[in-house]
Amino acid sequence: MQRSAALIVSIGLLLLPGVAPARAEDKKIDPDQIGNRDVGKGLNLYSLEKEISLGKGMAAQLERDAPIVRDPEIAEYVNRIGQNLSRNSDVKVPVVVKVLNSAQVNAFALPGGFVYVNTGVLLKANEEAELAGVIAHELGHVAGRHGTRQASRGQVVNWASLPLIFMGGWAGYAARQAAGLVVPMTFLKYSRDFEREADLLGLQYLAKAGYDPTAMVAFFERIETMEKTKPGTAAEFFRSHPVISERIKKTQKNIDDLLAAQPQYIVTTSQFRDVKEKLELAERTSKLKANSDSGPTLRRRPADAIPAEGGAEAGGKTDDDERPTLRRRPGSEP
Repeated sequence: MQRSAALIVSIGLLLLPGVAPARAEDKKIDPDQIGNRDVGKGLNLYSLEKEISLGKGMAAQLERDAPIVRDPEIAEYVNRIGQNLSRNSDVKVPVVVKVLNSAQVNAFALPGGFVYVNTGVLLKANEEAELAGVIAHELGHVAGRHGTRQASRGQVVNWASLPLIFMGGWAGYAARQAAGLVVPMTFLKYSRDFEREADLLGLQYLAKAGYDPTAMVAFFERIETMEKTKPGTAAEFFRSHPVISERIKKTQKNIDDLLAAQPQYIVTTSQFRDVKEKLELAERTSKLKANSDSGPTLRRRPADAIPAEGGAEAGGKTDDDERPTLRRRPGSEP
């Protein structure tokens, strides 16, 4: 009812003389407009249908070799969080969230709604809201269609630099190669502006789904501490993202400026604790096995190979059974 009233007011403003309609950018920072805005607008050479088809192919190729977690409890739990966030987002494609068995604290989204979260994220998160914040960030990439928009930018740069080949010979070719290095054509390495937008959208989706939005800040702070304590631990997480301290400040500012305080939030659940305990147990078991495998292999002599009194061995075997076969030299005396 509240959203309908807001829509009526907006339509009324459009009809009033001298009142400018709200800009798309204004809608993007208004959480009340979630679902009624197109945050994926911009240069894109891929239709939505082509993007979904592209993502299916990439996901199928990835999953042929990727260590997908098949445990039904873990897989269903993480995907359910993703579906809840998706219902409270601007995403216009079906979403599927899967878990990869990797200790790296990382997650990523392929075009078309395919999201992957490493077990490292679940192990480092203290609460379900923190895990949901990571998934929400990836859904921000999906809603913003950042993968295909990034690739489109790369293609345009390549097309625009084609005349350089004919105008400048090898020098022109080198210039085109340099242009390609400035904007690499990839679907996963987003610009920092896209990363900032995914933080903004993900924060809104997190709050819209009922989670405590400050959990996103808490997780960023934990990652920052990890990197300071042991540099390189979260290098993958930082590779294409804005500086973590900047993300913390900006996210906290967005919480203060854009999100209305709620009487209660979802922080964590018993299922999160169950899933995390299962993963922690699996991790400990794996480490114990790795440690035992790395040591020297010792083999005890079987008890029945110990000679018994009188020359016979336990178990009925004689010395002749265990000794090497000897062959007499021809012509030697018996």
